[in-house]
Amino acid sequence: MPGQRLAQPNPPADPSHLPDSVLDCRVRVSAVADITPAELTSLSKFKRAANYIAAAMIFLRDNVLLERKLTSDDIKPRLLGHWGTCPGLVLVYAHLNRIIKKTDIDALLVVGPGHGAPAILSCLWLEEALASFWPRYSRDRAGLTRLITKFSTPGGFPSHINAETPGCIHEGGELGYALSVSFGAIMDNPHLVVVCVVGDGEAETGPTATAWHGYKYIDPAESGAVLPILHLNGFKISERTIFGCMDEKELTALFSGYGYQVCIVDDMENIDRDLAGAMEWALGEISRIQQAARSGHPIVKPRWPMLILRTPKGFSGPKELHGEFIEGSFRSHQVPLPEAKTSEEELKMLQDWLASYGPDDLFTVQGKTDGAPLSDVTEIIPAVKEKRLGFKKEAYAAFQPLSVPDWMPFSIQRGREESCMKTVGIFLREVIKRNPTTFRIFSPDELVSNKLDAVFEVTGRNFQWDVASRAQGGRVVEILSEHTCQGMVQGYTLTGRTALFPTYEAFIGIVHTMMIQYSKFVKMAYETEWRHDIGSVNFLETSTWARQEHNGFSHQNPSFIGAFLDLKPKLARVYLPPDANCFLSTMAHCLRAKNYINLMVGSKQPTTVWLSPEEANRHCVAGASVWKFASVDEGVNPDVVLVGIGTEVTFEVIAAAALLRKLIPVLRVRVVNVTDLMILGPPGSHPHALSDHGFDSLFTPDKPVIINYHSYPVEVKGLLFGRRNLERIRIGGYQEEGTTTSPFDMMLCNQVSRYHVAAAAVHAAASHNPKVAVQAHEMESYIMHLAATDKQYIYREGQDPDGTFDTPVFENAQP
Repeated sequence: MPGQRLAQPNPPADPSHLPDSVLDCRVRVSAVADITPAELTSLSKFKRAANYIAAAMIFLRDNVLLERKLTSDDIKPRLLGHWGTCPGLVLVYAHLNRIIKKTDIDALLVVGPGHGAPAILSCLWLEEALASFWPRYSRDRAGLTRLITKFSTPGGFPSHINAETPGCIHEGGELGYALSVSFGAIMDNPHLVVVCVVGDGEAETGPTATAWHGYKYIDPAESGAVLPILHLNGFKISERTIFGCMDEKELTALFSGYGYQVCIVDDMENIDRDLAGAMEWALGEISRIQQAARSGHPIVKPRWPMLILRTPKGFSGPKELHGEFIEGSFRSHQVPLPEAKTSEEELKMLQDWLASYGPDDLFTVQGKTDGAPLSDVTEIIPAVKEKRLGFKKEAYAAFQPLSVPDWMPFSIQRGREESCMKTVGIFLREVIKRNPTTFRIFSPDELVSNKLDAVFEVTGRNFQWDVASRAQGGRVVEILSEHTCQGMVQGYTLTGRTALFPTYEAFIGIVHTMMIQYSKFVKMAYETEWRHDIGSVNFLETSTWARQEHNGFSHQNPSFIGAFLDLKPKLARVYLPPDANCFLSTMAHCLRAKNYINLMVGSKQPTTVWLSPEEANRHCVAGASVWKFASVDEGVNPDVVLVGIGTEVTFEVIAAAALLRKLIPVLRVRVVNVTDLMILGPPGSHPHALSDHGFDSLFTPDKPVIINYHSYPVEVKGLLFGRRNLERIRIGGYQEEGTTTSPFDMMLCNQVSRYHVAAAAVHAAASHNPKVAVQAHEMESYIMHLAATDKQYIYREGQDPDGTFDTPVFENAQP
């Protein structure tokens, strides 16, 4: 069946079998005694005006103030938009206006149902935020006409809230992340209240289920507060929601168990009094919790307030059509009257619907203010512009650059073996000391495993329900939910701070589409003139497939790199630093960078430090360089170019070069390391892409190139497409082979070992160097025999041969 059959609109939930005593946990708030008749009138008129505009935005291309009878020509040719959530969003927005005006709080609104853009845009137009940021949407007839007629058409606002929307820090396209973004936004913003509307469809998602626990990482002494509003209108696109089918006892039991004080707002006959009272109670509870913490007497496990707002889906819209319920059903989700342009019946219903809001009682129709809202419509809006939801600087102009220390003093002597992650951890320790309120690390419970634990020498975790970390100002948030970490990172970053997200390589892909959604927001923000810079989002991917000592095939997945290659080039950066010094340089650069999405990939196990600090600095600035120490005659006139991209596979390239120097010194090898993956693309494909001259200077115009790559070979193939003479390039990389085995066996399994690189080099060089050609078959066979011998040893002894990962020594220099 295409949609659920309904016996009644807004059907109630069946009663549960829980005891009535559960309801003792529910908060009952009496109607606000001091809400004035004037406030009620202004609330009503604001809602009527906003709902009128929202509905008109979906349908009208002309006659925007309904000054004559609607005709087919007044209706847009394509009806796009989502009506069902709009009345509820307008209701929340109107009451936030009232409470801000009354209490002078600083608030942001995060909207999970971002498809309710007509509701938010109409409110922003009424409060004059649209006119301030987008002058073409002036608060008069011309601006209103443009807002209504251009919505969801080329050149107008799209159907979802996005970075072009004033006050917005979350798009709400892919559902599940509004709540975690809100918690990230309030961290280190003690003055801020973020009201987060979670739709009951979004509430069904896994990321939202975990994000309800976000307040357990909020220290009320140092951070602001989130007021979640679970908006239950009962339906998704064609079916009832899980939460819409839960009765009061089930809802109260669930969220009380999470640790909230639950207040249900559902008195539609007195909804303004009901919601006003609930909001005042909630802000009072927030203030009580914060004052206790800030006076040195924090409440252990405070029960933060939340509201559950039950309203019929699409209320104030059409009631029925063709014998089917619209209001209070899934049929109001998108366009309630889909044939309004061609059906006289639906056109008449649209006329009556829009007229029911009384636009002639809401807008002026002549004079200098023609089309502007009347004063009693805007009376409920805060008088101070900076307090209005669409004007809050936290949403668009709050960037605080980090004080990033010079990384050179943290560098490692060339030739030593050191873990990239341990070295970076020591550097991050200093970053935290210098930036006590503008830098945080969000990690899925893996910071110690990933050897970044040096940061715990100066800070701690911020888990407020654990006595060991409560109220200690910890800068590390560890929660075993990649989605929640990423949402918090986004909220923290978009409100002006900088974050780092370190995690296991295999599981960062959990936030693949979430990262892509965020990149779309950042792209639009970057292209929106009035939005200021933001810090970069920084992913640190380690515990890689190549060194999974405790884990197996399930922990071997480097595919997140590929997700970055499809992003808008001006946003995406992918770095694979080969050693500790290069990683220090890269980390310092990424923490200073603005408006990017950075991915850093590296090993946590000790590995050779190939470059001095000065050499590492030059190498990272260039993105790639010839490593003369591993090349024959410093890389001049090579027979073959060996390329390493990634920590472990670069070690194998160096080991292969040393092996070739020993076995076949007549073979002239040039070794190149690439640390900035994006340089490989053809000119113009990325801001970092090498010119043809630069590419040829590294890889030669015509000599064979053997690339040993950390991830899937197809990724480098895609990057190189458009370069000349690609037939000379062979790419090795991860081949989906793995298990719980030794580190070197992983190299052998995936054919990226020193032996595979060396054999490929001999084979390729034979066509350019006759001295190599005469012994190529013999040498290739012998090299692969060495590989087989090592494989046998590993399976017999359960470990790699002694000295496998000793720093390679170059012998028999070319005469």
